[in-house]
Amino acid sequence: MYIEFKDMPEDSRVWIYQAARRFSGHEKELIASKLSIFCDGWNTHGNRMPTSFEILDDQILVLAVDESGLGASGCSIDSSVRTLRELEDEIENNITDQGKVTFKSISGEISVVSALGIKSKVTSGEIGFQTLVINPQVQSKKDLESVWILAGNSWLSRYFPN
Repeated sequence: MYIEFKDMPEDSRVWIYQAARRFSGHEKELIASKLSIFCDGWNTHGNRMPTSFEILDDQILVLAVDESGLGASGCSIDSSVRTLRELEDEIENNITDQGKVTFKSISGEISVVSALGIKSKVTSGEIGFQTLVINPQVQSKKDLESVWILAGNSWLSRYFPN
């Protein structure tokens, strides 16, 4: 059953999806419409779960499930990914590819790059110690407080000189 994101418990499980580009106003409306319907019927083994979604920075999509009653099953998670892939096709924006890193420039512009080429972004100076990157450790709604962390405090720290 769909619940407003602000009303989801802080310990709700979340999945973060990083879109390749910003969503337009029309795309955000379409996403909201489709995900509201999806969340309203999202279930695990026939039992509906309290669920929601949020769009952060016009480019980051967060799905949330309150697992206090029932945990999300593999099949229910697969159904969410199928829905997101349908959205991807409709808006022509890569959402579900997990092999990417999202970072934010000092001016606030969000960039998404392949994880395979991230070291070159660091060595070229495009990503610095103080650059904000998406925190891959976020697992709960409460963790969203630290969805953006300094690159120097992330797994990217291995690419910076000590």
